Amino acid sequence: MASLHRKVIVIGTGPAGYTAAIYTARANLSPLVFEGHQPGGQLTITTEIENFPGFRDGVAGPALMEEMRAQALRLGAEVRPETVSMVDLSSRPFKINTDGGDYTCSALIIATGASAKWLGIGKDEELSRGGGGVSACATCDGFFYRGKEVAVVGGGDTALEEAIYLTNHATKVTLIHRRDALRGSIAMQERAMSNPKIEFAWNSIISEILTETKEFPSGDKVERIKSLLLKNTKDGSLSELKIDGLFVAIGHQPNTALFKDQLPLDENGYLLTEKGSSKTSIPGVFACGDVQDHVYRQAITAAGSGCMAAIDTERWLTEARA
Repeated sequence: MASLHRKVIVIGTGPAGYTAAIYTARANLSPLVFEGHQPGGQLTITTEIENFPGFRDGVAGPALMEEMRAQALRLGAEVRPETVSMVDLSSRPFKINTDGGDYTCSALIIATGASAKWLGIGKDEELSRGGGGVSACATCDGFFYRGKEVAVVGGGDTALEEAIYLTNHATKVTLIHRRDALRGSIAMQERAMSNPKIEFAWNSIISEILTETKEFPSGDKVERIKSLLLKNTKDGSLSELKIDGLFVAIGHQPNTALFKDQLPLDENGYLLTEKGSSKTSIPGVFACGDVQDHVYRQAITAAGSGCMAAIDTERWLTEARA
């Protein structure tokens, strides 16, 4: 079967990908957008967004993404629920393989975003699968902890938002942070510290996740978290924190595996772009959103960079007559 060619392909959605699709669609470039494994990006696991312009009362992350998707479709973009498995940027047109077919394109916009980081202590990521009591998404799994006690690890805005949201379900939320001061915004810190359901385990790291085996009436057995062994970063003392669930909110890593050895990355794996531009080292390949932004990482800046990528793409196609 011959590959399907499009002038512009966008890999990834979220505010960056959808904005790039909206702008390239309005430029009559008929972009093809691949949603990937997390349609809508990280905002689909965010509850209320209060700082996106135009929504004076705030807006839910999934609702905002659905509006952007519908707008892109209305303007002429095509969105496919496919995940890209291979990209070849060594020749033109660029080649892209997905779980749904083979494609080529004249210009490529990369908006693959970033994914949650795990603690790297063995049990956390393992227990996040199959009901083990560990999660990286409070809005996805908080409902399961009604009337229970949970912990959140992290010290930035993500961790604070997760902790605040979880107080809607849990009776107690312990925020674990390796230092004695938070990194999050002042507004988020004030909201968390004034919440009577949130307690803080300062100068602490998770040394070990302790588990137990739970057997269901069906006979199925599941290994679940029962407590955390915390280590004090100042004196090395150990303490046990009994919890029913753990939420990991320690940052994200850019989804750039597809482009390794094809495009330059920084020391943390983010795609490098020209200053003040979305251009990568390969003409006709552009990057936007969290896949290349390790500083701001906001919905509005991702959308702005998606706009930049679309305009850069349109200008490049015109100049290159591609």
